[in-house]
Amino acid sequence: MITKFHTILFGVVMTLTSVSISYSQEVTDEKSDKSNIRRFSFYNYRGSHAIDLAAGSAIANADYPDAEFELYFRVGYKLHITSHLNINFIYNKYNVAFKEVYNEGYMSFDLNLEFLLSPYTKFTPYLYAGGGYNANNYFDTTATKAQGGFGFEYIVAEGVGLKLFGEYNYMFTDELEGLIEGESDDTFMRMGLGLNIYFGGNKKKEELRKKLKTVINSNPILTYNKTQSLFL
Repeated sequence: MITKFHTILFGVVMTLTSVSISYSQEVTDEKSDKSNIRRFSFYNYRGSHAIDLAAGSAIANADYPDAEFELYFRVGYKLHITSHLNINFIYNKYNVAFKEVYNEGYMSFDLNLEFLLSPYTKFTPYLYAGGGYNANNYFDTTATKAQGGFGFEYIVAEGVGLKLFGEYNYMFTDELEGLIEGESDDTFMRMGLGLNIYFGGNKKKEELRKKLKTVINSNPILTYNKTQSLFL
């Protein structure tokens, strides 16, 4: 027999279930809105692709003494897999020099994974690591290597990032400068100042803009403060 108590209990259970489902949906929607806002911020400053340009200095740690700083420059391409992570291919040109003993031109072709710590803001630290192929100007001396670096980027204009970085390179050989002496492989450092020139992502940005405008229209009080600066 269904009593009045059972009816009330059923009503309470259904109400709590409805509230729980509604709350879960609100939480899910809020997380989705926050994710869209962050992604819009990324495309507002950066893009899906980038041209990497930089110049600086390189110095080797090898078997000759009195290593000297020499000119270094690079050009490359970056593809953002996510807002935080990109894969990049870099061509580097630099010299290895030791005072009054050795000065030779080198190049390297490097493939890196790069992680941006704060891709939704103008300023972000970043770090990267990968592997590369190193050779002198005439490919008489070649070797594989590993590299890792750390830097800072600041967006000076929409789609243009100014960066400062340092990079450590470990050669899987002791013959970088042609002299084999000692038990450790050769290494060298490169540091530079450059630009990331971003492009692409405009279609995705417009899609996110429409979603954010829909959110603002449906709930202006709760979302206005979060999104108002994105459309300035």
